[in-house]
Amino acid sequence: MGKNGLSMFRGASKVTLDSKGRMAIPSRYRERLSSRADGTLVATVDRDYCLLLYPLTDWEEIERKLIRLPALNKQARRLQRLMVGYATELDMDGHGRILLPRELRDFASLEKQAMFIGQGNKFELWDVDRWNARRDEWLSDNDVESADLPAELESLSL
Repeated sequence: MGKNGLSMFRGASKVTLDSKGRMAIPSRYRERLSSRADGTLVATVDRDYCLLLYPLTDWEEIERKLIRLPALNKQARRLQRLMVGYATELDMDGHGRILLPRELRDFASLEKQAMFIGQGNKFELWDVDRWNARRDEWLSDNDVESADLPAELESLSL
């Protein structure tokens, strides 16, 4: 359990998508997702071209924060459009599987093999080749990015 009694998601698992876009949630997370959000997840896009998967209750909190961002800020508006615009509810079936819509799979180039990465309050879902390339890039990058983010985004915990 993390702060506020929330369980934190961590760890990396390789997962497989079938031809219809169904994917089994790794079994070690299923019980927590069932109790945390009745097995309902929300998937949306990330600017690194992966998908973000939140338990529904956590997503609702994020969505409220996103909606409150200043509409005149260009970066905030883009974030709202992408994250809220692509947000899709996914229900885990009795076998712990979710069905990822074609639009989300296309966005993240998800075909068959994917990496399911725990990120605290959410998961990231990456095409396995893209994940391996980005991971290696991050590991070899000594240059720390200095982002020009507005104060509201810097303090926003997505």
